[in-house]
Amino acid sequence: MPVLPMLRRRADFDAIGRAGRTQSTPLLVLRSLHTGRSETRIGLSTPRTLGDAVRRNRVRRRLRELVRGRLGRIGGGWDLLLIARPSAAAASWDDLAAALDDLLRRSGIGE
Repeated sequence: MPVLPMLRRRADFDAIGRAGRTQSTPLLVLRSLHTGRSETRIGLSTPRTLGDAVRRNRVRRRLRELVRGRLGRIGGGWDLLLIARPSAAAASWDDLAAALDDLLRRSGIGE
């Protein structure tokens, strides 16, 4: 199982907020920024509106796994921030996968 390169620094998250593009579905929000780097880095945001820590961590694990399975389609050179909306806590795996695929397609990233 490959390790996902994660966004960790506050400055990276701020850069996506300032210069990135945003797409959304009822379950997820995707903010993307083309960086020109060789790798794609992923940031996850699971706000407290999702519920307690157990629910937030479950959503985070699901999103990490879904992104890991799509890294080959995404390619390199992107910073992606996935923000889970409150309805994501009750969503099924298939619903989250469909929402992520829709966001990647509409953003022109995972074609």
